[in-house]
Amino acid sequence: MNMKKFLIGMVGLALALQACASPAATQVSSAEPPTAAAEPTVGETGAPAGDTVSRLEGAGGYPCPEGGFTCIDISVPLNHFDPQDSRATKVVFAVLPATGERKGMFVTVIGGPGGSGLMSADAYTSYFDPRITENFDVVFFDQRGINESGGLYCIDAAAKYYRADTEAATPEGEAQLLDVTKTFVDECVAEMGESELIPYLDTAQAVEDLEAFRAFMGDEKFWLYGESYGTQFSQMYATAHPDRLAGLILDGTVDITLTDTEFLKGQAAAFNDVLVATLEACNADEYCAADMGRDAVEVYDELAAKLKQAPIAFDFPLSTGETRQREFSFAELEATSGFIYSETARMIFLRALAAYARDNTLVPLARVAYNSLYVNPDTLEAVFDPSWSDAIYYGVTCRDYAEPGATFEEQAELFLREGDEVDASLPRFSSVFYGDLPCVYWPHPKDDALPAMLAQPFQGGDFPTLVLNSTTDPATPYEGARSVFENVSNGYMVTETGGPHVIFGWGNECVDGLVSEFLVNDTLPAERETECEGYVADEFVPLALANAADYETPLAALYDVESEITHLPEYYYASSTNIRAAACPYGGTFAFDSDDTSDLFTLTDCAFSQGFVMTGSGSYNYDDGSFTLEVSVAGLKDGSLTYIRDADWAVRVTGEYGGEAIDLSE
Repeated sequence: MNMKKFLIGMVGLALALQACASPAATQVSSAEPPTAAAEPTVGETGAPAGDTVSRLEGAGGYPCPEGGFTCIDISVPLNHFDPQDSRATKVVFAVLPATGERKGMFVTVIGGPGGSGLMSADAYTSYFDPRITENFDVVFFDQRGINESGGLYCIDAAAKYYRADTEAATPEGEAQLLDVTKTFVDECVAEMGESELIPYLDTAQAVEDLEAFRAFMGDEKFWLYGESYGTQFSQMYATAHPDRLAGLILDGTVDITLTDTEFLKGQAAAFNDVLVATLEACNADEYCAADMGRDAVEVYDELAAKLKQAPIAFDFPLSTGETRQREFSFAELEATSGFIYSETARMIFLRALAAYARDNTLVPLARVAYNSLYVNPDTLEAVFDPSWSDAIYYGVTCRDYAEPGATFEEQAELFLREGDEVDASLPRFSSVFYGDLPCVYWPHPKDDALPAMLAQPFQGGDFPTLVLNSTTDPATPYEGARSVFENVSNGYMVTETGGPHVIFGWGNECVDGLVSEFLVNDTLPAERETECEGYVADEFVPLALANAADYETPLAALYDVESEITHLPEYYYASSTNIRAAACPYGGTFAFDSDDTSDLFTLTDCAFSQGFVMTGSGSYNYDDGSFTLEVSVAGLKDGSLTYIRDADWAVRVTGEYGGEAIDLSE
């Protein structure tokens, strides 16, 4: 199945998804630029003079929908490159003023294209070195068309498209793939609605939006950080406005001298390689190898081979306590690729695959696939996530890159023939190559014949450039970062061995320290190339035992219950969806919510192992990291138990179980 080229970079897949609650999407605006207070002192750019707080207040700044940032609406030309076109659109920027002596602006361009900067701002900033927010005005923004800057989405069309089980191995399969793709484009554009933005979503236009904001704020130079797609944006900005940068950081780096199909070939190969590295990491992990039972690569490949023949029927438990018969398809197996972007997500994927290998259940893999596809596990309907837009992904990508060919039909044929090599050479994830196939049908394609973003390699400038990448980045392959680094003057390469897609802000002190020192103290790395140690996947957390009779104590059973709860995809990534309940593997339900201090749990006849049925409540405390459960237990033995795991990972169970008083600790 053709998959989206999911280039979102995150400060940590779970952490970054702690983004703000969804504000209402706005429509294209042709309002006048923000007006200052009466008779302000105005700088040469037209921005009110004074410190950042005063400047924002004078220009009509307002609290962003969530968190501590101040939002500012900037009216920009709809088409920066046609002076005769008087139309305008609104782009929303979020600014967190420096808390101490201001050094300048630090602007982040997040991944995608299609990710909301506003909805990532608070989560990302919370993991910055405090010196960054002390010395810099921190800036995020919703690129034109995204969330507050236009609100263009096609969630229903995308959910349907990504679940379609198609292939390109036969002429019949190719015909079906093209038909499904053309239908998606038509339905996506219709779902976006009539918008004058669609022909003007390309990165070149968005770059000028940022330049308009810089001019408005009055900074001669600023520091720019781009992650994933944001590195594409940042290289374009640096090429167009090299005199405006004091420093540049490229993280999860895209080589934009490649054509679209050249990039996709490398990306598909990287997905295959990172999947294999993840499976081999399981083989090298004692607990993962034990739960998997045999070579993890063989387990995956054998399941894939079965699914290529036909989907497998299985019963999926709903959060209502009911079950539905479903079919798990090859497309859904490949959709689990969304969980190989980072170390923890890879481990969650391995737990799901191990459950299939050990217990012959497809339910955990289905949970992973549904979460990756942003569909509700109960209904399979699309889940609206305002922080991401597939419509903007294609709206930008299909404008940025020109597909060769004079007609839609010729473009499609050339694209498919490029894919023949990928299908023949890659044993896994060749479908990734077809992620941009919708671009052969997308309206308002790029006007010129330039196939890559830049005709010449990015040269950098007088400003220093840090190029960051991990060796196990599936979305922006390491080779692309190396290529960019080798052509940049005044460049420094930071490599994390293993590691996630995008490496700054994940807690690797080697990486984070280099970036923070560069920003705060203008300290460059001691060497042109620095290698930071990382790893492929988190240490494996063993699956709960299938039969509770195999547990020696209720303490061991409840410890595994905590592990199962913690790694449920519906709970682990809850902040990116509206899902707040899930079925327990052996019956019953698990519901969760949150307040200002804790995640709150409700278990109703919930069993993560046969014979250990729990009803009760619990919580996870944000401040000290403690986890508690207070449950009545039925099954092999009846009882009433309290489980507490403190911040130091000491665990204790008290209560009554099978007629005996229990007080166990470890």
